[in-house]
Amino acid sequence: MKKIVFASRNRGKIKEIRAMLADLGMRLLSLNDFPDIPEIVEDGESFLENALKKARTVAELTGENVLADDSGLEVKALKGAPGIYSSRYAGNGADDEKNIRKLLKDMEGVPPEEREAAFRCALVLYRPDGYYETCEGRWEGRIAEAPIGRKGFGYDPVFFLLELGLTVAELSPEVKNRISHRAQAFEKLKERLREEIGKTGRSAAR
Repeated sequence: MKKIVFASRNRGKIKEIRAMLADLGMRLLSLNDFPDIPEIVEDGESFLENALKKARTVAELTGENVLADDSGLEVKALKGAPGIYSSRYAGNGADDEKNIRKLLKDMEGVPPEEREAAFRCALVLYRPDGYYETCEGRWEGRIAEAPIGRKGFGYDPVFFLLELGLTVAELSPEVKNRISHRAQAFEKLKERLREEIGKTGRSAAR
């Protein structure tokens, strides 16, 4: 396994995954390299269901090893919303700015101590033979009262980390890629990826 397809067209996610894969020496492709693959409807009832559907669909269409994730923001005061609807919280086609604007409006009047939230990520590694592995990551924080910072994407400008005193959008990519929900999930899969790379190398040497 020297090549893997990341089942996403989100440039922010692709950039993060590419950085996380760098020390494995793997070639990362994305759905931007497969323009004929249609948009995959995320109609699952959980992050894991959506990630598995994307991974399975892309593996079947490409015949490649596929990495897929579904991630989002859960806010305690909103009973877990936006959850699996994070990317379209303000409606289908909504951009990050509109989603953040809706979130902050929904959080108006909520005091700081009740603004707890968590980023969650479900990650699936899917092989063409149908075998797959899953893992998940969770990142605790609070919702800021206004966007701060210009780095990252999605809800990063309003996700405040108490232990650092910063929003995610104020972190360097290197720091974010060590401690984020996606990094936590990916770290659990890294050992498996190393094993697969080793198998590929041994097979090629025979």
